[in-house]
Amino acid sequence: MGDRTVGQRTRRMMARLVSALLALAALLQPSLAQAWGWYGHQTTARIALANVRPETRAAIARLLAHDRELGTPQCRIRDLADAATWPDCLRGEGWRWGYTFSWHYQTEPVGEPYDPRKNCGGGNCVLAQIERNQRILADESLPANVRLEALAFMVHFAGDIHMPLHSGDNDDKGGNAVEAIYGIAPGLNLHSVWDSALAERAISGATPPLVRRYTPHERAALGGGVPADWGRESWELARTFVYANALGRELAPGEKSPEEATLSQEAIVAAIPVAERRIAQAGVRIASLLDTAFAAGPLPGTAR
Repeated sequence: MGDRTVGQRTRRMMARLVSALLALAALLQPSLAQAWGWYGHQTTARIALANVRPETRAAIARLLAHDRELGTPQCRIRDLADAATWPDCLRGEGWRWGYTFSWHYQTEPVGEPYDPRKNCGGGNCVLAQIERNQRILADESLPANVRLEALAFMVHFAGDIHMPLHSGDNDDKGGNAVEAIYGIAPGLNLHSVWDSALAERAISGATPPLVRRYTPHERAALGGGVPADWGRESWELARTFVYANALGRELAPGEKSPEEATLSQEAIVAAIPVAERRIAQAGVRIASLLDTAFAAGPLPGTAR
C-alpha cells in the first residue's frame, strides 16, 4: 500500500471524526431553547421545499439572491433551510433584533381555555407574526430583501407554533423551568427535550423519511387550518400529552409543575410519533403558506 493511499485514508478518517465530534457537540448544547433546534427547523423547511409548486421554488430562489442585502453576514440565507434557522441565529445580536424574540411563542396556560388573542399585545406573538410575514412576503411592491426577511420569519415561526410547548404552558416558561432527565443527555429541561433530543430522534428514525414529496392524501391529512388552529393543536397536545408523558400522570387541576421530570424509555417511545407528526405537519403547512404567498391574486388576509 503506497504512502499516498495511506494518507488519503487517514484524511478521510480524520474528516469523519471531526464531523462526528461536531455533531455530538451540537446535540449536547444545553442552551438551545429554540423550537426543534436547527435540525428540526431545517427539516421542516426541506419538507416544505419538497412539496411546493415549481413556480414557488423558483420564486424562493430569486429572493435568495438578495441574501447579502439583509446585512446579517454572520447569519446567511443561502437556501430555505438557512431561512428556517435565521431568526434563531439573530439571537446573537439582541441589541439589534431583540424586539423579535417574543415572536417565537404564544404560551397559553394548560389549565385555562385556549384563546388565540391572549398574550399577543401589539401582534408580538408567533401566531400574529406568521400572518404578518406571509402578507409581507406576498407583496411584490416591497423590496426583495424585505420579502426575504419575511420569508425567513414566516417559515421559522410556522415551525415554532407546531412545537407543543411554544403554545402550552403551566406557569413554567413552557417547560423551561422543569429539569428533565432524558437518557444520558445532560443539561436538558422539558422544553429542550421537545426542541432537540426528542425531535432529532423522531426525524432520524422516521420510516419513510420525513423529507420527501407527500401524496395528495397525506397532504390533506397533515395540512389544513390557519395559525390559530395550529396553536390550539399544540396547546391541546401540551395539556393532554406532553406533561402527562413526562410525569407519568396527568396534572391535577391547578397543580404546579414539578422542578424535575424523568422521561422513561416508554415515555420517549410514546412521544416520538407525536413529535414526528408535528414536524411533518409543519413542513406540509409551510409549503401551503409559501404557495399562497407566491400565488397571483389578492394579498393574504390577516383576519384571526
